[in-house]
Amino acid sequence: MLVLSRRIGESVVVGDEITVTVLEVRGDVVRLGIDAPRSVRVHRAELLAELADANAEAASPPQDAVASLSEALRRRG
Repeated sequence: MLVLSRRIGESVVVGDEITVTVLEVRGDVVRLGIDAPRSVRVHRAELLAELADANAEAASPPQDAVASLSEALRRRG
């Protein structure tokens, strides 16, 4: 991991088309501006983690739901 120190108004360039600029520092919160082409997806890491958790939960239904469905299918057939 590259670690850099930047001040308000200073930027970091990633590749040829992405610029990250420090907009504001307030206590322990830093506001960043990210200038990137529309083809580059930019997401907050915690949202990606939440999405991955939600997808994993949706992909594996609770065992009681599986048992209920199995019982309903047995009664139907």
